[in-house]
Amino acid sequence: MASPVIFIMRLIHFIGFLGLALFPFRAITQSVESAWMRNMDTITETLIISDGYYMKAVYTTKDHQFIKASGGIMKVLPAELEMEVEFDSEQAEEVGNMHLISYQVADKKLRITHHEKVETWDFIDDGKPGLLQGAWLFSGRRNNPEDTISPYTPGVRKTMKILSGTRFQWAAFNTETKAFLGTGGGTYTSQNDQYVENIDFFSRDNNRVGASLTFIMDLQKPHWYHSGKSSKGDPIYERWTLRKTFLAP
Repeated sequence: MASPVIFIMRLIHFIGFLGLALFPFRAITQSVESAWMRNMDTITETLIISDGYYMKAVYTTKDHQFIKASGGIMKVLPAELEMEVEFDSEQAEEVGNMHLISYQVADKKLRITHHEKVETWDFIDDGKPGLLQGAWLFSGRRNNPEDTISPYTPGVRKTMKILSGTRFQWAAFNTETKAFLGTGGGTYTSQNDQYVENIDFFSRDNNRVGASLTFIMDLQKPHWYHSGKSSKGDPIYERWTLRKTFLAP
């Protein structure tokens, strides 16, 4: 008969093996609040989940022609994603609707199940190395360097920018009229006081795709001051504020 010590060691080993067999995702689970991508032949889809919000974009892989986008509020539950749609470029009637979607995260894959349809997304980043990870709302601008910022309080009309560690997407929308007003996004870098956007898709003008825009960044959380030139070449000085600091959703 095995000694009590050997018996206990064998029991611990067996329990550990059983746990891995029954719960394979538990040991390697990562946060769903990340950036994700799906490449399907001619179509690319990106999904950014950050600070309780999400944005999704779909565009052609080869020439980056914009197809559609959606986004809104997301509550991450242990096994489900609770999503409230705030904009949908293709289905305005979706605005205001709630969806409860099952998900699993493991091996740098996000598996989403909705209406018996399974989607598998590939991991991009977990909020690093960018300094601006989060969901931001446009909250003010000034027209001249010597001017003070004219504040803007977001209401039903919002311009939001969501960033992971390497990707960004912005969208303008109105939750009352359900109007989708535009979106764009791609990759970005942020280092010291410099912020650079590389545009992968732009709903308003596909000719802007491929452009690289450099801005001066002044991060004073919960605010982010952003100056440089727009994709049209116009000078801009904007203030963005972390959305979670506003009382209203």
